[in-house]
Amino acid sequence: MANNHTSEISFKVELDENRVPEKIHWSAADGGVTDQESKAALISVWDPKGKEALRIDLWTKDMPVEEMKVFFYQTLQGMAGTYKRATNDDKMADTMLDFVDYFADKTGIK
Repeated sequence: MANNHTSEISFKVELDENRVPEKIHWSAADGGVTDQESKAALISVWDPKGKEALRIDLWTKDMPVEEMKVFFYQTLQGMAGTYKRATNDDKMADTMLDFVDYFADKTGIK
């Protein structure tokens, strides 16, 4: 019988009186992360039954807009790399990276 291992990633979101996130903390013990503070999180999971992506998008009310732009830029870059590794579709991954460069240019990131 195989010895299965379970790993847990957890998020704790502190809300203000209007239920707007003030603080986001996350932990991933297997990754050596304990109670790491963050200003934003974009979480996507695949629902195989409904065949759709489900998302949780959070950011604190004090997340600066300029940092949000960089966060999206880096997230889009990462998604292109993940897409390439998951599908071996170099052409589409390169097209996605072209958009990432366009995004950076239009938002003034680079």
